[in-house]
Amino acid sequence: MTFLTDVLAEGWRILTEFGPGLREVLTLTLVVSGSATVIAVAIGVPAGVVLGLGRFRGRGLVMTLVNVGMGIPPVLAGLLVLLLFWSEGPLGSLAILFTPAAMVLVQVLLATPIAAGVTAGAVGNLPGDVIEQLGALRLRPLTKGRVVIGEAWTGVLAAIAAAFGRVVSEVGAVLIVGGNILGETRVLTTAIVQETRQARFGAALALGALLLVISLIVNGGLTWLQLRGQKHG
Repeated sequence: MTFLTDVLAEGWRILTEFGPGLREVLTLTLVVSGSATVIAVAIGVPAGVVLGLGRFRGRGLVMTLVNVGMGIPPVLAGLLVLLLFWSEGPLGSLAILFTPAAMVLVQVLLATPIAAGVTAGAVGNLPGDVIEQLGALRLRPLTKGRVVIGEAWTGVLAAIAAAFGRVVSEVGAVLIVGGNILGETRVLTTAIVQETRQARFGAALALGALLLVISLIVNGGLTWLQLRGQKHG
């Protein structure tokens, strides 16, 4: 028990002091994960609406690719981005490896299929009469998309929550393309790995607590909106 007590006490001390190093890691985590979520949702939700409503040739193949993307191993996504942007790779001239930009990119790659797949499922489950009414109105594609998102917005919130959950908890891919560089690319998940490897369990626990708080705040807010929408729906 002494070991656990010491770890808890150390973790509490680090949290209460909330030093500059901890603030830096927290800030970068919010920036990277927030940016990746916004981009993934901006791409994935419209794509999900098209997949949910559309009846076009090749739709089955696209849905299969989306489903595969939803389950792609993060380390594989990280490796692909690393190969593309390596100094001798096809996009190496951009020199974004081991920067926050590369971390955002790989997280977008991981989260976009999730946003698209969950949205497509929500749109596909809309009542048949709603789909028929939308077809009869002959709206412009953008207007139709906004109406559909409004009808399936609780499902869209689920897509946002799933995309955020994917990126904020990611460690393997961002470790590969970001390098876990102190003061530059170290985020909460990679910092937890670093502290655990060095047996600084109190620090790792403090970082994990912060990660849990972020997830609770974001997902708690989205869940509240979902329940509120279902209550008034």
